[in-house]
Amino acid sequence: QVQLVESGGGLVQAGGSLKLSCAASGNVFAINAMGWYRQAPGKRRELVATVTSGGSTNYANSVKGRFTISRDNAKNTVYLQMNSLKPEDTDVYYCNAAVSILVLGTATQADYWGQGTQVTVSS
Repeated sequence: QVQLVESGGGLVQAGGSLKLSCAASGNVFAINAMGWYRQAPGKRRELVATVTSGGSTNYANSVKGRFTISRDNAKNTVYLQMNSLKPEDTDVYYCNAAVSILVLGTATQADYWGQGTQVTVSS
């Protein structure tokens, strides 16, 4: 199957920076959109940023101008550079990818999620 492995979370002071990475591995035929979401305990998971295979990006209003999403298609990896971090950015961040795998010669797409990485911003 497909695995998404995230890294780069941690504890940082307000105003600091972190860079998250998420690498897809396994039976990957193609990866379409990739993105980052975040979720606080008891709240709904919300979109942070997405990037298409062609490089088009989309951001939540709350992170525009501070976060940058990018991807390396050769490495099946998506990144999230987070600058000017605020305490309200504290959450568990999840990587998402729309991955196509070959099943009996036919490409089949499904959504996959990483295990989540904690980002904590202290004031």
